[in-house]
Amino acid sequence: MSLAYLDNNSTTRVLPAVLDAMLPFYGEAFGNASSLHTVGQSALAAIKIAREQTAQLIGCRPSEIVFTSGGTESDNWAVAGMLRTGDHAVISAIEHSAVSRTIAWLEKHGCTATRVGVDSHGRVDPEEVRRAIQPDTRLISVMAANNETGVIQPVEEIGAIAAEADVWFHTDAVQAAGKIPLSVDRIRCDLLTLTAHKIHGPQGVGALYIRRGTPLLPLLHGGHQEKGRRPGSENLPGIVGFGMACELARCGLEGGSMQRIEQWRDRMENALLAAIPACGVNGKGAPRVANTSNIYFDGIGGDSLVVALDKLGIAISRGAACLSGDASPSSVLMAMGLSGERSRSSVRISFGKLNREEDAARLTTSLPEAVRQLR
Repeated sequence: MSLAYLDNNSTTRVLPAVLDAMLPFYGEAFGNASSLHTVGQSALAAIKIAREQTAQLIGCRPSEIVFTSGGTESDNWAVAGMLRTGDHAVISAIEHSAVSRTIAWLEKHGCTATRVGVDSHGRVDPEEVRRAIQPDTRLISVMAANNETGVIQPVEEIGAIAAEADVWFHTDAVQAAGKIPLSVDRIRCDLLTLTAHKIHGPQGVGALYIRRGTPLLPLLHGGHQEKGRRPGSENLPGIVGFGMACELARCGLEGGSMQRIEQWRDRMENALLAAIPACGVNGKGAPRVANTSNIYFDGIGGDSLVVALDKLGIAISRGAACLSGDASPSSVLMAMGLSGERSRSSVRISFGKLNREEDAARLTTSLPEAVRQLR
């Protein structure tokens, strides 16, 4: 039985072109980019190309890209590297745990924070962010698109508010990159988080955009790599793969790949809503990234539905992969006003570039019967 993989917000399969770009750097092109000999300098040149490819995806200077181990490290660094004892931060109530838990840790060490809520569609009101700013506010962090619902946040408006208040602004763009056009100048952010494995690149590599002049303290200390901002021997194959994934994501946006996926997603949602009573799409009333659908099915547990579909060769999830196995209701959906029961009955379906329209059709056929049996 073939797999219909519809959990691409958790991770994506590496594209063949990305793997092809990476493979030489596990073999003859294995050099350390800090070495002066030819093989080392070839590695350094490959990293330079990847940095340029990554920068092009978000419209920044290559020198403003620092490679990391992934989105979690980048989020942690953006928050913990900016806040000092006594500082205040403003974040949304729907941030990824890499931001929210870092803030919670900093609150135990002399910082304070305000968590801005969202409306019933899962969207932050920029004016609520404005009202949350205090004289000691140093950082605002609001994600570009939510990982569970796909709801796109008004980060350009929030960026303008941050600039007006002279407050540093970070956005987690992990789920937005490659799905919507991103420009750090339009967003007016000082820090922006990316990761490779959400855009068909390898796991274990990401990046943090750091606008020139941003006073970000390092989390790690050691060598001179990444201009001293992030020491440690670079993940050469991963960085090369990340760069290629960014290049393909940029070309895909220009080529209309997301529009095709959005058509599949919308047809699937409409068919499911027509076929299954007592269900609905969370966040449907707000702009969403094209690939994501979060649907509740009253009267069943989302985890049970995930397991039932897995037996049929269809992979979906109940929410964020990093909270897999956690029986508590989603904090994102609860912030939107859903009850704990309805939150637990919700599942996330997320498409990727390697899906086909047949995968959406297969889910549309299988899911109503699975819900009926569970009910």
